[in-house]
Amino acid sequence: MKRLSKKQMIIFAIGQLGWSTLSGIVNAWFVTFYLPTQSDIQSGATQFITPGLVILGFLTILGLITAVSRIFDAITDPIIASMSDRSTNKKGRRTPFMQFAALPLSVVTVLLFCAPVNAISGINVAWISVFIVLFYLFMTMYCTPYNALISEFGKTQDDRMFISTSISLTFFVGTLLAYTPFVFSGMIRGSLGFSWSYRACFIVLAVIACVCMLLPTLLIKEKEYVDTKPSNSNMMKSLASTFKNRDFRVFAFSDIMYWIGLTLFQTGLPFFVKVSMKLDESYTMIFMGGMTVLSAIFYPFVSGLVRKFGKKKLVITGFLGLAIAYLITASIRFIDLPGVIFGVVICVIAAFPMALLGIIPQSIVADVAEADGIDNGENREGMFFAARTFAMKWGQSIAMLVFTSLAIIGTTQNKSSNDITASSLGLTIVAFVAVTFCLLGAIILSGYNEKKIMATITTKKPIADNNDKSTEE
Repeated sequence: MKRLSKKQMIIFAIGQLGWSTLSGIVNAWFVTFYLPTQSDIQSGATQFITPGLVILGFLTILGLITAVSRIFDAITDPIIASMSDRSTNKKGRRTPFMQFAALPLSVVTVLLFCAPVNAISGINVAWISVFIVLFYLFMTMYCTPYNALISEFGKTQDDRMFISTSISLTFFVGTLLAYTPFVFSGMIRGSLGFSWSYRACFIVLAVIACVCMLLPTLLIKEKEYVDTKPSNSNMMKSLASTFKNRDFRVFAFSDIMYWIGLTLFQTGLPFFVKVSMKLDESYTMIFMGGMTVLSAIFYPFVSGLVRKFGKKKLVITGFLGLAIAYLITASIRFIDLPGVIFGVVICVIAAFPMALLGIIPQSIVADVAEADGIDNGENREGMFFAARTFAMKWGQSIAMLVFTSLAIIGTTQNKSSNDITASSLGLTIVAFVAVTFCLLGAIILSGYNEKKIMATITTKKPIADNNDKSTEE
């Protein structure tokens, strides 16, 4: 079978730019749009649903909707993965799913922010509940097959690392695009109003995202590059077989620790900036953007480091590097220095670990999936990546619960308000907890048998045709 050219790998990575933009919109704006603060309301924001902690005294209506939708999301991961692994579509096992999901995912993302009643209403609750479930369904339908192609398109370790590096870059670009309404909505608010100033931005971003998601499905013919027979296992058997793989279990538990630690920090960053560093919230974008750019500078060096040191050692290094960054964050409460200095130091120290952890884990999943396929004669890449996504979602969900519980320690929470009150003490505890999870991730990953996985791949995998014309670009 042919290998993808570098140009085709970049086209493939553009698909991730699309879905990460839509994911970023929901992650960045879902709560902000539907639970506006008092200052937002004074600026013209509409309250579409009942605010405050009105579910059992500790959960918002939006929080309950989100929790239920994520449970649904977790259930659909293995279902879509199994359907993709078992597909006999003549165009391939993966791209037909992606092509089908791209347009609905883009449309649903916009509709999610178009609650029909311009006031607090149960109709809005129903609308949001339906469209957030549809959002996660179509997101899974695109992302699970897409991630499985990382292993199938990456026929050599260099190809796999190039793909992982490219999609990590496009993920960051997509996430940054999702934050652009912070800038552009204000420019058009006078003519469109508060809600539609954001919706207009979301529509533009959704169109861009849809085109990006469709590009790899239209320009890369999967069947020319992937020669895999469909899996014969049903969903439950395939999922059970995936978690029987010891090395995957080790990686997955380590990955959960990573996502808990990372999400605690990302969720807490605006609060660290405002409460701990005592800076204007605009510095959140400055620090996040600076860390992203600096991290991207390290990307070209990661492949060379992998060849020299291996993936396991570098991921453990990434865990330890993040732990140091979080430890410095925790020290803000005890060291009297300007907040800007802390922000710069944290961004500089976290940039390299973020580069390592943004690229290598995807490649490790691809390695384990490939080795498992060689050992068992069954290609279940979709299920392996769905299981990794499942671990990510569990980590993020746990982190959100931990953050909201710990960040308010030392202060009081007004249950009728949307404004989350965080204290310096609570944020310090959050940072120390993030350190703990990063260290746990490093300890757990030390049990990953990288030598066995790589030996299986190198000794049993047929050598790809390096003379194919598709590699000459």
